[in-house]
Amino acid sequence: MNIVEKLKNQIIVSVQAMPNEPLYEEQCIIAMMQSVVNGGAKGLRLAGARDVKNAKKLFDIPIIGLTKPDKLPDNWKEIVYITPTLKEVNELIEANADIIATDATQRPRPKESLKEIVNYIKSHNKLSMADISTFDEGIKARELGFDIISTTLSGYTQYSNQNIEGPDFELSEKLVKELDCPIILEGRIWEPNEVNKAFELGAHSVVIGSAITRPQLITKRFCNRK
Repeated sequence: MNIVEKLKNQIIVSVQAMPNEPLYEEQCIIAMMQSVVNGGAKGLRLAGARDVKNAKKLFDIPIIGLTKPDKLPDNWKEIVYITPTLKEVNELIEANADIIATDATQRPRPKESLKEIVNYIKSHNKLSMADISTFDEGIKARELGFDIISTTLSGYTQYSNQNIEGPDFELSEKLVKELDCPIILEGRIWEPNEVNKAFELGAHSVVIGSAITRPQLITKRFCNRK
């Protein structure tokens, strides 16, 4: 069974923490990875070569690798910050990530073009995932050769839907109907029934992050209840 098939109708958990957060410590991330795998996660989405390397040593499941800056700037909705250049792609290739995720939005890139990025990933026999925020970006990413399209950045760019509170089911469904590649639903998933709906609408996999691995955000939901 190949990597993509292993993720069909499965949950991928995003295990990430920023350097200024307590859970960023290496052993904390390892413990979280082990915990979610024990709970049934069939794939991991990880930020940084350190965590990708550790996951590849410990688990025989698909690993999605990406990079992020140590601190997001105030204008993060305006810039490309997920695996932005070939330098970061190389770090993930060397760490042996199975799938490399990169920002595939229409925002200006800091260096190489998106086409150069995806071609480089392919030349190293890795799968490429496009993190997009709109339908047109998904179409364009597939035309450029991305293997997997994810709704990761819907609502997180200035021009995508800012009013949506839950997962962007509409975007996922439209991409499923239009494209001939796996579509992953990611973003603002908090309830099991939302996972069921994603699969009913044809999503290949679902990525869950904050609802599982970001205790400060989970706590805020309870403390800020209406």
